[in-house]
Amino acid sequence: MRLKTAIWVAGYLRRCQGEGVFGAVTRRGAEEAGAVFVKLALMDGTAMLFVPAPQTAYDDSRPVERVFVASPPQATDERTIDARLVKEVGFDPDIWIVEIENKAGRHFLDLAKK
Repeated sequence: MRLKTAIWVAGYLRRCQGEGVFGAVTRRGAEEAGAVFVKLALMDGTAMLFVPAPQTAYDDSRPVERVFVASPPQATDERTIDARLVKEVGFDPDIWIVEIENKAGRHFLDLAKK
């Protein structure tokens, strides 16, 4: 059974803040099962976007957990990331957007290893 999105987001933000990384919810989505998008602002005008991984990234032998992939895989102009998020909201208004800020690029998400 997967944690409700609101609980997962609260725990993720607590983890970030416990490590000294600022984070905030910039869009609140569906409490129960909204998809989570994490924007990592690198504080130099660039950002990275972490999106829910495709189902193929999940390992059936482990308990269900949230898996993220960087999309695109490298830092890009922050305005490009913001424009992508606007499109995502237009496609699915139930998504959550969490923004964290860290010059070193720390995000505390376990990336899918493929």
